[in-house]
Order: sequence, then structure tokens, then C-alpha cells
Amino acid sequence: MFGLFKSGKKSDKPKILIVDDETDYVTTIQQHLEWSNYHTVVAVNGKEGLEKASAEHPDIILLDTNMPVMNGHETLENMSKNPELKGIPVIMVTAACEMDDIATASSFGVVDYIAKPFDFAELKEKIANALAGKKALSGV
Repeated sequence: MFGLFKSGKKSDKPKILIVDDETDYVTTIQQHLEWSNYHTVVAVNGKEGLEKASAEHPDIILLDTNMPVMNGHETLENMSKNPELKGIPVIMVTAACEMDDIATASSFGVVDYIAKPFDFAELKEKIANALAGKKALSGV
């Protein structure tokens, strides 16, 4: 009887994995994105981010660079070796904005880069552009 209330339909909300160890940033980003009709999942370091990416199959990943356990660049390197994860668009959301950091992230194919602190309108625009690019590549 209660099965009538389950739609069995996957949510139409794009799923965003936020990988960052700064709790205040994560909470704020998560609230803004959920208010903008996105579903969010959170990981506090790169290792957990890889595990959640494999389990959750996000539409996009927002990834910090400086984190404990596994940093953003190591996470990107591991993603590039995993066929299941390497096609997920990644936007770096980080305070690490030196040319070396940007070049390293770019070498792994990140779709965009945004410096902390940032404007939420800019972040949402970058997310929308990355999702539109993913749809164009998949032909959806």
C-alpha cells in the first residue's frame, strides 16, 4: 500500500558533490545550491570524495585543492585513472590560485576554476555552463 507513494523516478535535480574540508564554506555552498534546486552530497577530503563519487554518480564535482588525507590534485589524478569517474565535470573551488595550481588542475581537464571567496551568482553560472557542456557531450 505504501509503495503507491514511491515514484521510483530518479530526481530531476542535478546532483553536485562538494569536496571541501572547510565546514563553513561547505554549509553555505550547500544551502545556496539546494535553494537553487540542486541536490548536494558532501565529502571532507579527496579520499572520501572518490568514494562518494563512485557511490553517488554526481553530475558535477566542486573540488577544493588544500585538504587533509588526499588533496584536490591527487583526487583529480585518481579520477583520471578511473573510467567511471573521469567523465564527471570538475570545477575547482579553492583559495589556491597560483599559476602552478591552475596549470596542474587544467592538466587533468577541470572544466572551470573559481577562487575563494567567490560570488554565488558566478558559481551557479559556472555550474550551469558545466552541466550544459556535459549534456552537449552526451547528446541529451
